[in-house]
Amino acid sequence: MAGVPGSRLPDGTAVAHGAAIMSKASRDPTILNVGLLATSMALGMSATSMMMIISGLVGYSLAEDKSLATLPLGLTFVAVMLTTIPASLIMRRIGRRAGFSIGAAIGVAGALVAGLAVWSSDFWLFALGSALIGVQNGVTQLYRFAAADTASESFRSKAISLVLAGGVIAAVLGPELANQTRALFADYLFLGCYIATAALYLLVMVVLQFIRIPNLTAAQRADHGRPLKEITRQPLFVVAVLSAAIGYGMMTLLMTSTPLAMDHYAHSFEDTAWVIQWHALAMFAPSFITGTLIKRLGVQTIILTGCLLNAGAITLGLIDVGVWEFWGSLALLGLGWNFMFIGGTTMATECYRPEERNKVQAINDFVVFSVVAFASLSSGVLHATLGWQAVVIGVMPFLGVVVLANLWLLARGRNRVTGGAAQGAD
Repeated sequence: MAGVPGSRLPDGTAVAHGAAIMSKASRDPTILNVGLLATSMALGMSATSMMMIISGLVGYSLAEDKSLATLPLGLTFVAVMLTTIPASLIMRRIGRRAGFSIGAAIGVAGALVAGLAVWSSDFWLFALGSALIGVQNGVTQLYRFAAADTASESFRSKAISLVLAGGVIAAVLGPELANQTRALFADYLFLGCYIATAALYLLVMVVLQFIRIPNLTAAQRADHGRPLKEITRQPLFVVAVLSAAIGYGMMTLLMTSTPLAMDHYAHSFEDTAWVIQWHALAMFAPSFITGTLIKRLGVQTIILTGCLLNAGAITLGLIDVGVWEFWGSLALLGLGWNFMFIGGTTMATECYRPEERNKVQAINDFVVFSVVAFASLSSGVLHATLGWQAVVIGVMPFLGVVVLANLWLLARGRNRVTGGAAQGAD
């Protein structure tokens, strides 16, 4: 008797069908890895979401020179940038699980140091703790590549996007934790947030012990593949890195400035947390379908759609400085980031062979987070000297560069991404 899969059939067909799905999930390490990495991403990004909301405010309260308010957050992104290459190379030798666990342990230490800095009112100790948290964030960025490592070509773009979908939980949990824990210790505002951050990273360490990603074989470790110069000169790789770097950089610049701008325009902390919460939801919620959209429409189409969404964010950011304008601008900014970053990451995975993956992933993230670090470091200074709207205007030329680069790639016939394999990639 034929029926709809999952319906109740007297002959047990549905039961057998469901059992087959569960059996397949238990045998396929990719499904297990994506679930565990998405969970780890959710926990880790919850901590990051809190940092985005409170770091500038904590820095402002501790710094004598208020233009340095976002320096600790900037150092977080500098640490992300500096972590990418050594973390990738270390994992080539010791494997993903050990490398990710070390990163989470450093995150615990960083959160405790930052908490101690809040307790002792020490700005530079706070900067150190923020940098250590950045090391953990740098390791976390490799989760998406780890998911792609064991995925088939037909599942690769979905694996990447589903891992990032863990950020949906972070979008809700992070701001809520910030609200609930910021005044946990009445005399030390925000100390509770850093204790909560340490607890989140401890949970990440536990979850990571169950991932099953095979280490490279001795032969693969011995074979370093093509020279890095040859790989990075591929047009596909250049546009991939450019799309991810500019998408992430402009998002960071505007998001880092937002709590300061909203405070400047006398909006409440609750309103600021709400705006950042919706921004984070917009960043990660599309991840459930972004991989499918890439397969159906092509990666350049998705990246260009992200550029259009970011143009909308810029427009709203220039219209007014009310809560709803901040909300709309940051929501569009999150959507644009999702399409540009996942699109760029997917393109990058088509540019290397298995034995080349660690060094290419390292250089990809080094470039991306160099841009992100610069954006974060300059955010406080630009906002203090020029104001919110000048910061918004400043990202426009960079967005234009990404549009032109992807249109150029489209003209070369590089939009046919089917199941994760770029047809005709250089």
